[in-house]
Amino acid sequence: MNGVYGLMAEFESPSALAGAARRAYSAGYRRMDAYTPFPVEEVTDALGIHSDRVNMVTLAGGVMGGLSAYLLQYWINTIAYPLNIDGKPYHSWPAFIIVTFEMTILFAGIAAVFGMLALNGLPMPHHPVFNVPGFESASRDRFFLCIESEDPYFDLSGTRSFLDGLSPLRVVEVPN
Repeated sequence: MNGVYGLMAEFESPSALAGAARRAYSAGYRRMDAYTPFPVEEVTDALGIHSDRVNMVTLAGGVMGGLSAYLLQYWINTIAYPLNIDGKPYHSWPAFIIVTFEMTILFAGIAAVFGMLALNGLPMPHHPVFNVPGFESASRDRFFLCIESEDPYFDLSGTRSFLDGLSPLRVVEVPN
């Protein structure tokens, strides 16, 4: 399906879109997305979008930041440039806590921002759905469900008849 990104169905209400998304998910479609003028939680649940990947990226960034800060301080104070100040030990972990905490927060925040951008596929200045006539109403009063051609169950005529059976206002082909 080189020339076709997918098929898009237009709905009049969020409940109709949520019902269509539930039926499409139960029919086996997984590569699909919904476009709405405001967040509709039922649609998110119906599409099966439950991802903890940003949480894991943030955790990994925080752990990496904390470990790197602690190990850097340990290396500086015990190996590279040890100073005996008032008879205190070189490895004085209570002195390392503040910098370790701050670096953990910094690295976690940076990892969360860049992880979110990467996992969302951003920046994407142009998306094929922008080629659909009338798609601009997705930011005002219409609700769209797009099944991508990369879905294993996608068949142009079969998917079109499936979407037509969901009672949309219209079904259009999304050029790639």
